[in-house]
Amino acid sequence: MDENTNSNDTPLWGGRFGSTPAEAFERVNASIPFDVCLAPFDIRGSIAHATMLGERGIISDDEAKELVRGLKIVLTEVEAGEFAWTIADEDVHTAVERRLREHAGAVAAKLHTGRSRNDQVALDFHLFCREASEKIIAALLETMRAFVDVAEANRETVIPGYTHLQRAQPLLLAHHLLAHFQTLRRDVRRFEAAREAANVSPLGAAALGGTPHPTDPERTAELLGMEPLVNSLDSVSERDFALDLLYACSVLGVHLSRMGEEWVLWTSQEFAFATLSDGFSSGSSIMPQKKNPDAYELMRGKSGRLIGNLSALLVTLKGLPPGYSKDLQEDKEPVMDSVGSVLAMLRVLPEMLRTATFHPKQMREAAGGFALATELADYLAMNGVAFRDAHHAVGRLVRRCEELGLELEELSREELVSAHPELAGFPGELLTPEGSITNKKSLGSTSYKSVERQLAAARDLLETGR
Repeated sequence: MDENTNSNDTPLWGGRFGSTPAEAFERVNASIPFDVCLAPFDIRGSIAHATMLGERGIISDDEAKELVRGLKIVLTEVEAGEFAWTIADEDVHTAVERRLREHAGAVAAKLHTGRSRNDQVALDFHLFCREASEKIIAALLETMRAFVDVAEANRETVIPGYTHLQRAQPLLLAHHLLAHFQTLRRDVRRFEAAREAANVSPLGAAALGGTPHPTDPERTAELLGMEPLVNSLDSVSERDFALDLLYACSVLGVHLSRMGEEWVLWTSQEFAFATLSDGFSSGSSIMPQKKNPDAYELMRGKSGRLIGNLSALLVTLKGLPPGYSKDLQEDKEPVMDSVGSVLAMLRVLPEMLRTATFHPKQMREAAGGFALATELADYLAMNGVAFRDAHHAVGRLVRRCEELGLELEELSREELVSAHPELAGFPGELLTPEGSITNKKSLGSTSYKSVERQLAAARDLLETGR
């Protein structure tokens, strides 16, 4: 057998060994079942590496061109779903090199010159995480557009705000939706940071200490649109960029879970604030009347696995010394699972928001009553009464209403004055949800003018990126 070729049943590293791997070991050792999605990144990295080898004269120009030609054919097969994967390939790199050898012949054995699987797999994963971050950012921006669209369509709708899941003060629904917009805006920044962390090429590190071949890591990095490595040992063993991506996914998962919980409540008969489109609801196998918010429940439920994936990789990394260890094969499945889960949720959320129906009457009704009590206390404070004294006076008034079975709006002027003389001049329109909202003056508040400014700023951010 030619020394530059391998039989199909001999691993690329098999020269040191007198027998082929046991089947049981082969299965536990192989990453092919999950790393096939790295194939496009592996091939693009190899194209950059082969190009650099030719430019540096490490291999001939003709050899480099033949490698690039063969790799492009393999890439076309992968993208068309025509590539045949086998467990004997062990990993995506071996599978690609096997197929390249079938297209380009013996020159395929030169592709690995000046490169190790250690820096190769690290590069593939960097490229995967970079693209995943970009996809999630795009999906987040579309979700943010949906929140703005729904907020603009419901500018006048009033909703009760809650603390401790108790009615607190009236808000505009648009203000509430824009709060989620700001949450997702912070998520975008986390994924931008994850993308930046992934945008470093480890090619040139080889196994861990570099290579004697006169490679040009800056050139391969340039061809891939990345920054070059700084320290070869660090480059093959660090997975901080994967942790950054998993952390961003985990925080986003928590935010989506909170939205899910909110919509589970809002669409319940007890709240009756909104109804989901039939296209985003499910039913019961036994109860014909049921219309369940399963998508939002899954958003709530998936947060657990996102947090678990972050914890899994942290635990995997915590005992590893610098340099590659096979433990690092466990870095991919948590990341791939988290990325897939997040993208699945973000694909359904924008249209689920846009097609929901809100029920303004029920919302406004819930935003009145004792949710207006703070207006009375603030009015007293603005008229010279110490706020703690105002708080107690209005608290006694609320207790009196509860005894009489009345809402604050139903009290007579005399009853207000009996709680505190300064309430004689209290403007009656403030004891309405709309009056309470209009009365807000502070920056970023729920007032109509403030929400209009927030909407304009949100649109400007989406259109200009500022």
